[in-house]
Amino acid sequence: MSAMTAVIVMAKTPIPGFAKTRLIPAIGADRAAALAERLLHATVAQAVAAAIGPVDLCCAPDRSQPAFARYLGSAGIELTNQGEGDLGARMARAFERSLRGGRCVVMIGTDAPALDAALLARAARALSDADAVFVPAFDGGYALIGLRRAAPSLFADMPWSTSAVMARTRQRLAATSLTHIELPAVADIDEPADLVHLPSGWLP
Repeated sequence: MSAMTAVIVMAKTPIPGFAKTRLIPAIGADRAAALAERLLHATVAQAVAAAIGPVDLCCAPDRSQPAFARYLGSAGIELTNQGEGDLGARMARAFERSLRGGRCVVMIGTDAPALDAALLARAARALSDADAVFVPAFDGGYALIGLRRAAPSLFADMPWSTSAVMARTRQRLAATSLTHIELPAVADIDEPADLVHLPSGWLP
């Protein structure tokens, strides 16, 4: 494992109508937001517990939102803003910022409760053997991406939130000199059908 692997958590503020909007038809806006908040705090807890390096909570729309306030001043957690642009632009910018420190970087969202501390540590170790690491998602995207050097081609003009993301990413990796490792796939909690993958008792 790298001596230090930063963990970027890409997070939306969990307010009704803004977070987990695809779940609203099934469980309503308030419950969707409450679930988003639970996922947010569980994800940050696992990122800290992994103890692989500093945690960057990268916030949307910005770090001033009340749900993020509890992390202000927390040891090992920095709050940053995602800023403007599509998801790819925001991801690329966050990677560029964190990679400047000469460390490896693992990025996750808050949608995959199976991304626990052990899996984050395993991803960090994989970056000792490859330029990139991924945890694919069952829906065709990915739940984790780790890099040890910048790779902007992986983020530009990507069909985000579709089943083509991981396949398109593999194509782009093959066209570069980047080596990569894939770890076992996990579930993202995005659609009503995904709720079966929530741990028992998590649905508000």
